[in-house]
Amino acid sequence: MLFDTHAHYDDAAFDTDRDALLEALPASGVGLVIDPGCDVKSSERALMLAAQWPHVYAAVGIHPEELGGMAEGDLERIEALCTQDKCVAIGEIGLDYYWDDTRKEEQKALFIRQIELALQKELPVIVHDREAHGDCLDIVRRYRELRGVFHCYSGSAEMAEELLRRGWYLGFDGPVTYKNARKTLEVLAVCPLDRLLIETDSPYLSPVPQRGKRNDSRNLSYIVERIAEIKGCSSQEVEAAALKNGRRLFKI
Repeated sequence: MLFDTHAHYDDAAFDTDRDALLEALPASGVGLVIDPGCDVKSSERALMLAAQWPHVYAAVGIHPEELGGMAEGDLERIEALCTQDKCVAIGEIGLDYYWDDTRKEEQKALFIRQIELALQKELPVIVHDREAHGDCLDIVRRYRELRGVFHCYSGSAEMAEELLRRGWYLGFDGPVTYKNARKTLEVLAVCPLDRLLIETDSPYLSPVPQRGKRNDSRNLSYIVERIAEIKGCSSQEVEAAALKNGRRLFKI
């Protein structure tokens, strides 16, 4: 059974066929999905999908790109949402200096507040780290008990080794299938099977040979096959390990 630990089915890209697609996933071998929120509204939508579909779970949080659209009381709303049934993590949270590097301190403060919420509620975190590797690592180092996944991991192998030593998981997505994935290959070389998760980040980051099309969880098999090829093991081993890891981290 495949476990997509990161797919945004609340996204408008799925408005025309969301229910049909989610209904079809189990028959396609995708038995579990986590839909992470990016702001209050998307977190609420993710929880609604989790309530509707038995194989869907939710995470709630405020993405760093949503900093500018935050309203007073949003963090308090996230705190209330994270206590609902089938909320298994705080996320997608973190730092993103690719789109805007002018509000770094505000991004860090938002990240820290949500980390502390996760610790208070005894939930793992789903971390978004884009061109902010040093600051992300510096922040998570401060919290010895914090656990979670660096979603769509894009840092160095050296940073990966430190995260792994601290008990973190690494998420691998469609880019593992791309021709320019040299750094990802280096990371996979140091990441044991018992610390990796498989993700699609649907509707984004479609793997080869679906690159350029809308992504969905049925494309996980391409990611699994490529990881197995790189790791020198079978696809079944990767699938089983990722399922076990996801269940363990998110307590499903």
